[in-house]
Amino acid sequence: MLDLGRTFLQSVERSPHAPAIVDGDLMLTYAQWYERIRCAAAGLREIGLVPGDRLLAVLQNRWEMATLHWACQFAGIVMVPLNWRAKPEELDYCVRDAGVKALVFEPVSADAVLASPAARAVPCIALDGAAGGSLPFATLLASIPLSPTPLAEADGVSLMLYTSGTTGKPKGVPRRHRQERAAALAHVAQNLYRRGECTLGVMPLYHTMGVRSLLAMALVDGLFVCVRRWNAGQALQEIAAHRISCLYLVPTLYHDLLADAGFDASAIRTVTKLGFAGASMSDGLLCRLALAFKPELFVNHYGSSEVYTFSIDQHATRKPGSAGRAGINTRLRVVRLEAKSPDDLAAIGEEGQIIADLRGDEAFEGYWNRDDANAKSLRDGWYFTGDTGYFDADGDLFVSGRVDDMIISGGENISPVDIESVLSLHPAVDEVAVAGVADPRWGQKVVAFVKPRGSVDAQALDTYCRNSDLVNFKRPRDYVFVEEIPKSPVGKILRRKLSAGEYALAPHSVNPGPNPSLNPSPNQAADAAPVDTIKE
Repeated sequence: MLDLGRTFLQSVERSPHAPAIVDGDLMLTYAQWYERIRCAAAGLREIGLVPGDRLLAVLQNRWEMATLHWACQFAGIVMVPLNWRAKPEELDYCVRDAGVKALVFEPVSADAVLASPAARAVPCIALDGAAGGSLPFATLLASIPLSPTPLAEADGVSLMLYTSGTTGKPKGVPRRHRQERAAALAHVAQNLYRRGECTLGVMPLYHTMGVRSLLAMALVDGLFVCVRRWNAGQALQEIAAHRISCLYLVPTLYHDLLADAGFDASAIRTVTKLGFAGASMSDGLLCRLALAFKPELFVNHYGSSEVYTFSIDQHATRKPGSAGRAGINTRLRVVRLEAKSPDDLAAIGEEGQIIADLRGDEAFEGYWNRDDANAKSLRDGWYFTGDTGYFDADGDLFVSGRVDDMIISGGENISPVDIESVLSLHPAVDEVAVAGVADPRWGQKVVAFVKPRGSVDAQALDTYCRNSDLVNFKRPRDYVFVEEIPKSPVGKILRRKLSAGEYALAPHSVNPGPNPSLNPSPNQAADAAPVDTIKE
């Protein structure tokens, strides 16, 4: 298999004059960008980096970040991208853990770099005159271009992503060139990308979705339009200006696009392919997007940093909530929640833990310096994802949440996603997240945290749930109306914050506290449809 440097060369040779990257007023063709990439690669070599060394970047989605990513692929250097919002202690940990030999930063991340002893101990390449740099980025570009022959091979490590785990220290995920290329090829195939596609480069390049968009565009000689920091209004302008043809975003960003005052359905008609990943999408948002964009293809992609593709559904609205079938490089199983072996399979319709075959072309081989994490997640050639879900009778996969997010109330296992899907369809619900809150009697009780779109109260939502297909014991017993649903930088709901009370109440709302009329009956654990204290 080709390495990624030679993969980029393919596009340069096929389409040297095709537009490759846009960042504000800057537009480079593949031939022009290739020269800058070669110079940057040579500059990294000149400051002492050799194949196998690690370069850490704390940059937004700007052309320099994308250029460095490709330069590392040519020079055989391992790219270690990190959230530009990282705190000094996070930066310190990752620099030491990865054995970083140099670092690239910009003014927005300068304070963290200056406050990190580990970062200050390596050469720091500064953009835009950021304070504390050892040398400016322009120095790299002034270097004599690197030889056209890439120094990396397919089995070399391309990059190391750090997972944004909700607890504990982040885990490094080393990924080889062949694994990254296989994942990018699968992304192209599964999203039916054509030659010359144009995408919005807004998913961060420290996240697997952002990296996939960058690599996929090179594979199809396409255009990558940088969006440095998320702004729905700016994103809509870029879509119109560059005739964006495909979007690959987390659900939160799609929500923001539709909610922006400048959204105009006629201005986004060039977008024919929608893809989402990173979190489940509510039924309500699915319907609204399908109506607004009328896409030819609407793909639900389920994956991770460790194994890029688990499953895909190319008809996301056909069976809302379905993550479809295993991707072209993947084999999947669902095992019982307490399974120790990959052969302890859950029954059809039974909720269990989703696992993926590590022999797949996109799969990683283990975490960096984390034997504890490997022992927990890697068993007998399978990756135990920590995600819960089930196969339905048709063989489609449904992802119900995280093992750690499972609500155990009165002895019943309750998935938040099922409840969120129902409530998201209520016209007065803008966003909703469901979490378990400690309860002295039931262990945990189901609480819905709602960002309202209009006037609504707990009783109205409870009535709505009673009239839905949601089984009775899963109904929320409390409703809390909040200003925002807390999320990670890439849009994942942070249920632990909700459970811990870390949220702001919506204006004019009062936290109602426990609602006796909504509490579960003593029969809950024994009966799937308990008798409630509310009179029908």
